[in-house]
Amino acid sequence: MTEHAPIILDVAGTTLSADDRRRLAHPLTGGVILFARNWQDRAQLLQLTSAIKAVRDDLLICVDHEGGRVQRFRTDGFTHLPPMRALGELWMRDGKGGAGSGAMQATNAATAAGYVLGSELRACGVDFSFTPVLDLDWGESGVIGDRAFHRDPRVVALLAKSLMHGLLQAGMANCGKHFPGHGFVKADSHTEIPVDKRGLKAILADDAAPYPWLSRTLTSVMPAHVIYPKVDSRPAGFSRTWLQDILRGQMRFDGAIFSDDLSMEGARRLDGQVVSYTDAAVAALDAGCDLVLLCNQSLGDGRAVDELLDGLAAARQAGSWQPSPDSEARRLALLPETLPIPWDELMLQPAYMQALDLLP
Repeated sequence: MTEHAPIILDVAGTTLSADDRRRLAHPLTGGVILFARNWQDRAQLLQLTSAIKAVRDDLLICVDHEGGRVQRFRTDGFTHLPPMRALGELWMRDGKGGAGSGAMQATNAATAAGYVLGSELRACGVDFSFTPVLDLDWGESGVIGDRAFHRDPRVVALLAKSLMHGLLQAGMANCGKHFPGHGFVKADSHTEIPVDKRGLKAILADDAAPYPWLSRTLTSVMPAHVIYPKVDSRPAGFSRTWLQDILRGQMRFDGAIFSDDLSMEGARRLDGQVVSYTDAAVAALDAGCDLVLLCNQSLGDGRAVDELLDGLAAARQAGSWQPSPDSEARRLALLPETLPIPWDELMLQPAYMQALDLLP
């Protein structure tokens, strides 16, 4: 077993190339994130995930599969899951507080969504999805928008907990994102560097409130590529104040922390300077991330992926980054502990069919 494999990278197509296999076999690679370009149909996806596990069976196979507009696999039997806002809207329906109340229907639907999401992915060999979104729906953010459950952090926490219960039933871990909150800012951190000028007290009382409430239910967290200048001059994913002092210290979260994609604009500019992928990775790991993502860089010659693998190895040799056994244990804890239900069996499973009936 490797002593710490913090890099989550991507692959270019629907099958593995020789370069993909070489990069996946690298001792610093901890997993792979899949995208729509890696999808053709269920049979192909299962072949791809099996090929990845054949390289190393401890690799974590991940995907952004939330429902709504963020769902990588949509055809060949995959259920079209609703955006999380639909669950928040269901919560608000007046059912006079009884068993048919909107809140009860919404929590049941959230659990069902988690189970359907997790069990379908696992049937195709995917270990883990970066969900749920815990950002609040302020109505201003285009990049978050209907990905958020609700404006009220109490509703967000309860629906997210129900969805995570469904994931757990499917044998899948979870990821709350984007800590401490991305919903208040309008800018998209894929192309800009969002800045949230509110103070710490306001953020903790509102946007970040779901995290301490869910700290024992969350198995991983992804911080936002957002700067909160009244707390730290660096984005949250590169801030020891946010990750070590607040998330781990005050909120007592002890699961894995992923960086968001290091290729995003919000990750490439630190302290006013554009930095390399290696420097960004070292900064994120030093701040308290256990795992770092580099997405959409295997396309073309894949030079950026090799630069990060080689660069982090060199950083370790130079002593500017040291592997963490605790971080590696957190990565391994995200791998499923049970065997998945094969697709054809899943389609006939009563729990799965009941879950489908509960979706809005």
